[in-house]
This record gives sequence, C-alpha cells and structure tokens, in this order.
Amino acid sequence: MSRKHAKHHEEHADESWLIPYADLLTLLLALFIVLFAMGKTDEKKFGEMGRSFNVAFGGGAATLFSFNQGPPVVSPQDAPPQTTQLNTSLMSPSQTTADSQAALRETVQLLQVKEAVDRYIKAAGLGGDLETQLTEDGLRIRIRDSALFRSGQADLLPESRVLAGNVAKLLAGLNQQIIVAGHTDNVPINTAQFPSNWELSGMRAVNFMRFMFTQEATLKPANFSAVGYSEYRPVGPNTTNEGRAKNRRVEIWILRSQKTTN
Repeated sequence: MSRKHAKHHEEHADESWLIPYADLLTLLLALFIVLFAMGKTDEKKFGEMGRSFNVAFGGGAATLFSFNQGPPVVSPQDAPPQTTQLNTSLMSPSQTTADSQAALRETVQLLQVKEAVDRYIKAAGLGGDLETQLTEDGLRIRIRDSALFRSGQADLLPESRVLAGNVAKLLAGLNQQIIVAGHTDNVPINTAQFPSNWELSGMRAVNFMRFMFTQEATLKPANFSAVGYSEYRPVGPNTTNEGRAKNRRVEIWILRSQKTTN
C-alpha cells in the first residue's frame, strides 16, 4: 500500500502554474474595467480591445478572441490586423505568462492615457485638429499643423502653446520612449531657414518637443527624440488640398516597451 501511495504522489500533476495564470486573469479583468470606464462600448472600442489583446499575446497556436472590427486600424508600417492568439510554442508557461502580464499592464496604461487625451480633445473642441490611435507600436497622438504653426514656419503659434502644454501634462510620468515626428506635404520649400521640407519638418518636431519640456518639469528628456520625415510618410493623397492638409502634421508616439515574442 505504501508503494502505491508514493507512486500516486509522484504522478500527481504540477499545478504551480495556476498562480501566475490567476494573476493573468486578474490583469484581464483590470483591462475590461478600464475599457468599461471609457464609456459606450461601441464597435470601435471593441476593435481597440481586440487589437490590444492581440498585442499583449502575440500570434501563435491557441485562438482566444476574435472581433468583427470593421475597418482595421494599422501601424505606421501598415501591418495587417490579426486574430488575437496566444503563442505557447516557444516559451515555458511561466515565461509566457510573465511577458503577457507585462504587455497587458502597458496596454491598460496606454488605454488610460488615450482616454485622458480623448477627454481633453472633446472638452477643448479640438476634434478636427487632434486624434489618438492605439496600435501595435504604441499610442499615437496626431496633431494637424494648422493647430500649431503658420504655413512654412516652425515657431509655435501663441494659441497653440496651451495645447502643447496640456499634451505635456498628459505625458507626465510615462517611462516609455516618446518620439515627436514632423511631417509635411510635397509642396517644395526653399527659404534661407528651410532649404527643404526635411528642415521644416525636423524643426517643427524639435520646437514642439522643446516647448513641452518648458511646461512639464517631470518629463524625462532621455526618453524623448525628435525626427523630421519631410513629405515621405503621407497619410493622404498629395494631389488634393484636403490630402495635403492631412499630411502636414506633428505626431507624438508613445512606444510600447513590452514586446511579445511571435
């Protein structure tokens, strides 16, 4: 009897994995609470939730969720949307769980920042000038150049400084890398200050970033960088006035620090 009893205990399955997976379920619950707090659960927000799960878990073998998302939201590299999946083929359960938990925490944080920026946009009546989007790369805040600069110039308009200051306060406390990117249309410029659109887009990004530092002392300069993309990353056709207006913009990217292994 004693030998049979010992053999029974040796063959008993190791259930230590239950504890980290219980923590993962707690984080999932937190994510649902944040999304519920964002207000109406319309199709757009369900789509954002589906993409957030996809970023947190990566691609792989076991399909967890699938949403009818409508028109997809894509990253700057135009990566196609995926069905949310959990990859367990290359990592141990504990490693997979730890990475997924870290990615979920960051997703919850970025959703909270997005909601704060969206509330500011609505309260200030800036829906035509600012927009936010959560992607696989991070949270993007897009600002039309007409809300910030005069045509062909890189100095912030007096009225745009309030906007820049409020955005700076919304970025306070973040530890992610943040890129401020300037974009132009394809209309050539050739002045003493700006020989081309490269200089114009780069200086606009630098000036916007510098002003944010003057408005929020807790921002960490080591986490920031400014870049000018000139006319080479358009979001609209440069063949129409409307398309060119969309292309003239400043984008603030809060980059995800937690990457999952696909």
